[in-house]
Amino acid sequence: MALELVASQHFDPSLEEIFRHGLQLARASTAVPWWAPQRTRTVQVRLRADGTTPLRYRIEGPAGAQRLLSINPFGPDVSVETARPIADTPRKHTVRAEFVLRGRPVAPLRKVPLEPDPLQPLADAVSDLKAELGDLAEIRLDIQQAPRRALRLRRRQLLADAQQAARAQAQRSAHWIRHGRPDSLLAHLSEQLTTRSAGPGSSRRMFIPPTPRRVDEAQTLGKLGDDADDQLVRVQLLVVCQADQEERAQARLTQVRAALDVFGGRSRWAMRGWQLGPWRVGADHWLNRPSFERRWNLGHSQPPRSNWVRMEELTGLLKPPTRNCRLPLLASDLPSFTFGDPQVLLQGAYRQPDGSERLVATYADETFFEVGVGKAGGGKTERALAQAIGWAHAGGGLMFVDPHRDSWPRAAPFLAHDNLMDHITLIDLNGLGPTPKVSSWNPISMHHGQAPHDVVESVTDAYAAALGWNDATAPRAMTILTAALTVLVAVNTAACQAGRPDDQTTLFHVRALITDPAFRSTALALAEESIDEETRAWWKAVFPTMSRDAYAVVLNPIARLSANPITRAFLGQPIGTYDIRAAMDSHTILWLCPGGNGPTDRLLTALLARDLLRAVRSRRDLPEHQRAPFRAYFDELITLTGSAPETIAAMFEDFRKYKVHVHGMTQLLARLPAPVRLSLMQNASTLATTAGSMSAIEPVTAEWGGSPSPERVATMERFSHYISMSVRGRRVGPVKVRGPHLDTVFGAQARPRQVPDLEKAALSAAGARPLTKLTDHAATQLSRVSAFLTEYAPARLTLSKEKGYQ
Repeated sequence: MALELVASQHFDPSLEEIFRHGLQLARASTAVPWWAPQRTRTVQVRLRADGTTPLRYRIEGPAGAQRLLSINPFGPDVSVETARPIADTPRKHTVRAEFVLRGRPVAPLRKVPLEPDPLQPLADAVSDLKAELGDLAEIRLDIQQAPRRALRLRRRQLLADAQQAARAQAQRSAHWIRHGRPDSLLAHLSEQLTTRSAGPGSSRRMFIPPTPRRVDEAQTLGKLGDDADDQLVRVQLLVVCQADQEERAQARLTQVRAALDVFGGRSRWAMRGWQLGPWRVGADHWLNRPSFERRWNLGHSQPPRSNWVRMEELTGLLKPPTRNCRLPLLASDLPSFTFGDPQVLLQGAYRQPDGSERLVATYADETFFEVGVGKAGGGKTERALAQAIGWAHAGGGLMFVDPHRDSWPRAAPFLAHDNLMDHITLIDLNGLGPTPKVSSWNPISMHHGQAPHDVVESVTDAYAAALGWNDATAPRAMTILTAALTVLVAVNTAACQAGRPDDQTTLFHVRALITDPAFRSTALALAEESIDEETRAWWKAVFPTMSRDAYAVVLNPIARLSANPITRAFLGQPIGTYDIRAAMDSHTILWLCPGGNGPTDRLLTALLARDLLRAVRSRRDLPEHQRAPFRAYFDELITLTGSAPETIAAMFEDFRKYKVHVHGMTQLLARLPAPVRLSLMQNASTLATTAGSMSAIEPVTAEWGGSPSPERVATMERFSHYISMSVRGRRVGPVKVRGPHLDTVFGAQARPRQVPDLEKAALSAAGARPLTKLTDHAATQLSRVSAFLTEYAPARLTLSKEKGYQ
């Protein structure tokens, strides 16, 4: 039977837990029938690396020991799974080695601390394995409970050898005495000179013949003493390294051999065999290879006579890698980024143990929400742009919201491809240049077939979020705005049904509805059958009793939007070309630059954010498999969330189920509103930070349990990131990566000469027109709406007045 132990990132066992596991393995080695040969009474620990996994930890033993070995001594941080048989493909070159204990036979191996992990040298030795080159390194440690008879025999041999050595030493000393020969040349010369000076009558000193030195049993037996027989085991250590190139296999064995030196003290692990110049007779020699292959293939254990160890000497090999072991990130742990692959999302450049760099990625369907934190200029936006450009070239749809517009000229050269131009839309509200072009959007238009109550709720909630309204602080303002929008949406519905969508009202007609009795009468008459009874009663009984001062809180924000020519042109058109729902469903690449962060800009941003939330939730009308994945990148989250905190928080909570994923960048988590910050950190699939101040970094490192420390992150070089990611349902990292630079990663895709054509196509797709034309059209929209109302509402106007509308 075989088990595989998989440790979590928090695995940090104590010496006692490892010791108990070792005793468990030793006991399991005896779970065989009484008639089984001694060589089969073993449990095997296999440490294996083949370039697809860093270091697999596997235990194989007798079938009768399955219950015993399935007991997990390490708790919830280690999962014990039934291991599948390993099917190796043949490699061209194989090198073998068997290790034996050399040095003083009863001396213990070096006591290696658990921090850093004793397996770290082995992990480093196999960190640069290349699966494509056939690299493989495997260490097998066979643990065999020592037969008591063999242990007693070994002790007797050691005591007999020590006594024989003591007797031989005594005999040598007596020999020197009998022949009058002192033990040293200096003493001999001194004695000769003394005797001659004393004359012929002098006599020599008398010596008592030495007796054999008493053997100190504790010192002679050392670790083989009889105080704890159960802790003594015999071990067999075999190593095989394979590769398609002979030099790689030989180099790997040398690295593994050097890694085992960490256990060396007065006793050490050494390769079995002997060497004479360039010739070596070891496990690979034709004389020894059959025995090695038999033990390797059949799992037999025939350890050398010197391989006696105590459990505490094996603590480094009796457990999987712990949290104190730095394991390399292989392609199986973190996939590599491939240009044009829609299944992966670029994250950064990871430096591998051999010094090379690999572009790493996460799986797109697992990267739901992403948070990037760090100081200005640290590389947050550059990394997000690289990710968005890679996603765009893979055919994905996205929305990049940048209040400052700096991201567009940076990304444009890498998006200026013929196959992308038809899918890119640029909505720029910064009004740059002598003849700026602006797109259009009518938040209350009904020509797209939205539900009227959804539109009214979306716009009202956006106003409330931006202006801080709620039922306690501004109940009358929310009531007035809701009632006004209900009527205007009903008018727009009627206009669309009449085939005249160009005569729809806009947000700026709220003022006319509230302050112009003639306009209000015709509008209410047209909307008579569309609005509910409660709204009709409010306009009939409540509105006439209100003073004009009650309208100011509603009309003032609209007046600010109207005073700005950009927002006036953008929001004042009856039919807007901006449709985020259509963009999501058609894989559009939308670049949205609201411009500025003043009160008016915040209100516009709140309207856009709330419309995004409404559009995403409206995807419930599509089956899940028909919802095209869409990614929203929010640069400068502090600016965006200041106007719509609850809306942005709801995005991080709801969007996953509709296949819309949000990526946010901010300089300070602490400056984000509490609802946004909590939802962000709770649902983040990817969490990244660049260097910054200690106070700004600590909330991020706290999510990682303080590793790496804030001090280490704060002193990182520019464009470096620590990132934790979700890959196949488990967290990977935090890992240090270098942020992707567009000129390096996508240098081959740069088309700077086609940028003018891209901007022209992107503005055309957004329906952008000269600002002056849009402003003039918005100024005359009220007269067109009034004409429509006059034409379609006269029959209802008399009835409306009879019912009491004012």
